[in-house]
Amino acid sequence: MSLNTLIQKIESKSLKTTLPQIDIGDTVKVGVLIQEGNKQRVQPYQGVVIAQRRAGLHSTITVRRIFQGVGIERIFPVHSPSLQNVEIIRRAKVRRAKLYYLRDRVGKATRLKARAGEMTP
Repeated sequence: MSLNTLIQKIESKSLKTTLPQIDIGDTVKVGVLIQEGNKQRVQPYQGVVIAQRRAGLHSTITVRRIFQGVGIERIFPVHSPSLQNVEIIRRAKVRRAKLYYLRDRVGKATRLKARAGEMTP
């Protein structure tokens, strides 16, 4: 047994199988487990997926949102136990793999066109 197959076999036990198909440009609501003292709660974080890194167990998504006029980006490990759920709110039509250009835009210029035939609120 090679080292790669052994690593994949060990990692496959920690992979989440209930995640939706997340694409670049999707508006998602991520439920993050927050620990406050001895209590735990799930805090929602809603924003646009501007980048995605696919690397098996180490896959991440970068979610950007505007809070009080300031752009905030968080990187979430997709298969982390602190990530409780991912809900797709809206899908957008994009032509790039990374949407870093949204960092320079403000207000209505940050809007993305909805995908044809997809869900819209």
